[in-house]
Amino acid sequence: MATLEFFYDVGSPWTYLAFHRIENLARDAGAELIWKPILVGGVFNAVNQTVYEQRAQPNPLKQRYHAKDLQDWARLYGLEIHWPSVFPVNSVKAMRGALVMQDESALPQWSRACFEAYWERGEDISQDAVLAQLARGLSQQPDAFLARIAEPEIKARLRANTDELVQRGGFGSPTLFVAGSDMFFGNDRLPLVEAALRRA
Repeated sequence: MATLEFFYDVGSPWTYLAFHRIENLARDAGAELIWKPILVGGVFNAVNQTVYEQRAQPNPLKQRYHAKDLQDWARLYGLEIHWPSVFPVNSVKAMRGALVMQDESALPQWSRACFEAYWERGEDISQDAVLAQLARGLSQQPDAFLARIAEPEIKARLRANTDELVQRGGFGSPTLFVAGSDMFFGNDRLPLVEAALRRA
């Protein structure tokens, strides 16, 4: 069985688009989907600091097209994406939460809840109160959940996933690997991912 690794951070709208399709894509291809929560800010700091320069001095033509392109993709996928008032968001606790929920066999549900809270409703997912409410919605005890995401073991796992992506040549979210070594970046590469899975 081919493997499909999905390195992701919920702070990216393009990642939300890819996340929306990734489970069905893997299932239809008969591939094993391997979730890899990361902290994309850690990746940027290590290998892609030009992101910060582009945010500080955006090209207005590209920025206008970027907004249109995002809405075109959202419409195609049947999603609502609204630019949040807090951007970029500190997603570290949400992504630690993904690892906690991975242990509870609820990582996709947690990630979807975070994506929808941030990109559809504009909620600040860096805030404990927001994360506690999302955890409650997945039948988790909020205080226990918040305590768990602060544990050294969870922090270390998120750091390890982030470091792994950098070491394997990744530079952002979402990054996907087919069969261990064939790397793809971005939602718009999903057709290429499908083709690679067929070959694998």
